[in-house]
Amino acid sequence: MRTATRVAGQGLSPIRRMALDAPPGVVDLGLGEPGWRPPDVGQAAVEGTSLDYGPNTSDPALVAAIARSASPAGGVAAEEVMVTAGSQAALYALFQAYAEPGSVVLVPDPGFVAYPTLARMCGATPVGYPLAAGGDLDPDALVAALGEQRHTSLVVLNHPANPTGGLASAEALARVADACAERGVLLVSDEVYAELWVERRPASLRDVSAEGVVLGSMSKAFAAPGLRIGWALGDPEVLAPARLVHNAMTTAPSRLSQAAALTLLEAAEDVLPASRAQVRERWGAVDRLAPHLPTSGQRFVGDGHQKPMSRTAGRAGFYLWLALPGDLDGDGRARHDEHGGSGTEAFALRLRDEGGVTTIPGTAFGPGGAGFLRVSLGGPVPQVEEGLRRLAPWWEA
Repeated sequence: MRTATRVAGQGLSPIRRMALDAPPGVVDLGLGEPGWRPPDVGQAAVEGTSLDYGPNTSDPALVAAIARSASPAGGVAAEEVMVTAGSQAALYALFQAYAEPGSVVLVPDPGFVAYPTLARMCGATPVGYPLAAGGDLDPDALVAALGEQRHTSLVVLNHPANPTGGLASAEALARVADACAERGVLLVSDEVYAELWVERRPASLRDVSAEGVVLGSMSKAFAAPGLRIGWALGDPEVLAPARLVHNAMTTAPSRLSQAAALTLLEAAEDVLPASRAQVRERWGAVDRLAPHLPTSGQRFVGDGHQKPMSRTAGRAGFYLWLALPGDLDGDGRARHDEHGGSGTEAFALRLRDEGGVTTIPGTAFGPGGAGFLRVSLGGPVPQVEEGLRRLAPWWEA
C-alpha cells in the first residue's frame, strides 16, 4: 500500500510542533485562536434544528445573513455566497477547482502555512511573493511575481495577515485585482481577521473590485472556531466548480453549527464591537508591559527617525510580528544574515525552554519569516499578560 504522492512529505504543522515536549508551566502564545467567549448563542438556537442533511447550499437564512454582513446595503446576492465547513474548506475547494497540476500558485512569504500545502496537494507549485516592511501587501512585488510566473493559476492574498498582522491598502488591492484579471488568474483574498480592527476598518477587495473571491469566517471575530463555519463571496460562475468540490467533501456544514452561526450573525452589532474591545485590550497590554519590543510593524513618523507610533495605529488582528533581538534594521526589516532559518527556530526553542513562553518561529511561515517570531495575543488576557512579562527581558539586554 502506497501513500499518494500529493500527500507524501506532508507533516505536522510547525505551529503544532512547537507545543510538543514543552516544559511544564510554559505560557502558550503560539496558537492563533480567540481566548474570549462569544455571547451565549442560546439553547433555543439549536433545540429545534433539524438533523437532516439540509441543502447543499446551506440554510437560506444563514446565506442571507452572510450576504447582509458583507454588504448591509444589499449589494450581495445569495448566489454570490458559498457557505463552507470553515474558511479552510473554502480554500481547499477553491484550490482544487482552480490550481492546475504543474501551475504556480502565488502565496505571501511569510504567510499562512496552509497555502503552500494546499497548492502541493493539487500538484501545483507554491511560489512566495515578498511583503513590504511591516508585513503589508507590496503590490509592486506581487505584480512583478505574476509577470515572472507565466503559468500562474491562483494568487492568494491575506490581510489582515497571518502571521505579520500586515494590511493592504485599497490602492494596492485594486492594482493586484486588475493584474490578475488581465491574466485570467483567480485572486483569492483571505480576510478572516478583517473585523478585528483596532481603530479603523481595513480595506477589502470587495471595496475596490468585482474580481476575485473574498473569504470570511466565524472563527476569529465571532470567537467561534469550533463551529467550523466559513464562506466565500464571489461571482456565482466562479464559485460553481468550488461548490461541486465542497459538496463532494462534506455535503453541507453541520446544521447545528449553521444554526449557532446564524444566531451570532444576527447579533453582530453586539458581538463584533465586543470582539474588537477584546483585541484592543490585548494590544494595550503590549504597550503597558513590553513597549520596547522591536516589531516589524513600527511606523516611522516625522523626519524618518525611529519614533514608532502606537502599535494599535492602523492595526487589525491579534498577531505581534516580533523581530529577534538585534535583528531589525532602520527600515523595519529583518537582517536574515544574522538569524537564518535554523537560528530563528533555535531562538524560539530557547525562549520556550528557558523563558517559559511558546511562540512560533517566523520560518514556519516561509523563508521570509527568518529573524522573526509570531506572538499570538489572542489567548485569555491573564495568559497574554504573563507571556509578555516573560518575553520582555529577552529584548532588554
